[in-house]
Amino acid sequence: MKMKFLTREEVMNDLQKSFHFLMDKYNLDDIGIYEEQGPHDQYYMGYTINKNGATYMIHSTYKKNQNGLLAPANHEWTVETDEVNTDDLKGYKSLEDVFQQFS
Repeated sequence: MKMKFLTREEVMNDLQKSFHFLMDKYNLDDIGIYEEQGPHDQYYMGYTINKNGATYMIHSTYKKNQNGLLAPANHEWTVETDEVNTDDLKGYKSLEDVFQQFS
């Protein structure tokens, strides 16, 4: 199966389309875009959310090609917190699965 590569801006626009829905459905205090360059050709994109005084980074892994375009590397989500000594929670199959922990 051929990977579909998108520009960083296209990925960001797709993520931003869900802001209002996610804010309302999960009663979030704030939401923004999360992005970070990973090792080698990995790139992480997703959401930074605030809920009940805590901050979480929810992201998926993308493969970055030589032209800087991004394609999903897997279809899983990871949750990180801003608290020290807290392990990342990995392997969520959908955003619904991720946000169930905040309900």
